[in-house]
Amino acid sequence: MRIGVLSGGGDAPGLNAVIRAVTKTAIFKYGWSVTGIIDGFEGLLSPTKTRQLTSWNTRGILFIGGTILGTTNRGNPFAYKTVVGGREIVEDMSPLVLNNIKELGLDALVVIGGDGSLKIGHGLYKLGVPVIGVPKTIDNDLSATYVTFGFQTAVDTATDALDKLHTTAESHQRVIVLEVMGRYAGWIALEAGISGSADVILIPEIPFSMDKVAEKLTERKKAGSHSSIVVVAEGAKPLGGEMAVREKAADGYVLRLGGMGEIVGSEIASRTGIETRVTVLGHLQRGGSPCPFDRLLATRYGAAAVELIANKKFGEMVSYQPPDITSVPLETAISALRLVDPEGELVKIAEGMGVSFGR
Repeated sequence: MRIGVLSGGGDAPGLNAVIRAVTKTAIFKYGWSVTGIIDGFEGLLSPTKTRQLTSWNTRGILFIGGTILGTTNRGNPFAYKTVVGGREIVEDMSPLVLNNIKELGLDALVVIGGDGSLKIGHGLYKLGVPVIGVPKTIDNDLSATYVTFGFQTAVDTATDALDKLHTTAESHQRVIVLEVMGRYAGWIALEAGISGSADVILIPEIPFSMDKVAEKLTERKKAGSHSSIVVVAEGAKPLGGEMAVREKAADGYVLRLGGMGEIVGSEIASRTGIETRVTVLGHLQRGGSPCPFDRLLATRYGAAAVELIANKKFGEMVSYQPPDITSVPLETAISALRLVDPEGELVKIAEGMGVSFGR
């Protein structure tokens, strides 16, 4: 049997661990061959964008960030965009992808991705491609799994940044705002905020009042606190307001969020008179070596994906339901986002310790 593997969407620490586990399990346990697809679904639009994966060329990649196969947010074969004569054309290129999969001799395709990539994978599955999904996103917003690999490393990175920001904020008696990723989910902001002892945490699931934020920071200063830390999820939005958007597609789809940290920092300074600085953590959250938890989870996911292929359970996504790795239908996996419960345990714990969510 020959299986293909690709990673789509944004990168996440642990991608190489999945690729390694898929390759080694397929080769050593089943004697199969593995073809790596270069640059996500873009690679399936050209049969030449592949590389043979072996136990040799996947050695030593467990602890390396990024992905040896490359990844991209572009290349949706069901809505492939090209520019012809200065005009953007959107075409359905799925027939070409199906033909290339056949030409490559692939008996199964492992798609490592978040909700966008898995939706494409599900679309290919409905056209007859034997697809297995592996959940990947630092945002941790896939509802059909307890946690996605890459998330814990992102939280570790954000928490480490908060530890450093505390000392400089205290030294200068400032408020420091840290903007973190997460798109429409506030998991990184929430877990890093609690772990990093933030005073205010602003997440998409709880629209915030700037009056409440300013009130919290003013009270802290009056009580003798020399500094404060505010964590802002990139998708956070004020009551009655909108998210800060950096870039949109022609059809209105939000390509890139960002800027809410600057907005919140400016408002804090003008409302409280406290010197305020803003740090945007950005792609530092995506880069670097995966933490041990993500290395192990990604390895378990990759091995489980091969077992699903062996059992011909196509159209499924591997899922972590502690303590077990199971699987769920791809259709279920992409049906809803996993968002923070505004009345959930972590929010209540934080509020019980004096953290403000601006409500």
